[in-house]
Amino acid sequence: MNVLKALDIFYTIVHLVIIGFNLFAWIWPRTRRAHLIFAGITLLSWVVLGIWFGFGYCPVTDWQWDVKTKLGETNLPNSFVKYYADKLTGNNFDPDLVDSVTLWSFLAAIALSVYFNFFHHKKR
Repeated sequence: MNVLKALDIFYTIVHLVIIGFNLFAWIWPRTRRAHLIFAGITLLSWVVLGIWFGFGYCPVTDWQWDVKTKLGETNLPNSFVKYYADKLTGNNFDPDLVDSVTLWSFLAAIALSVYFNFFHHKKR
């Protein structure tokens, strides 16, 4: 396996871990604080870096798309989620729909994280 293919696989794993953590780490008490911090970092990337690179900017996607371009892939969407939703299903999802589902899922996870970190107190 060449280095570029290995990097592509690595970035895919990193993306999946980030997405999984951002969506679900609020569930477990031990990861709730880390979730809130990590989701905040992700949100800052989307918004603050988004000022210069477009709302929803993810540096990992940028790095992975550089690798995919060097591997000969073209017409890459702005979104990792869209790319893999299309790839896994064989469909061509509307990018606005994918972005909306991604955003609302992420915001719901953040709201749940805030609730469980600051307002939900388990009775002892």
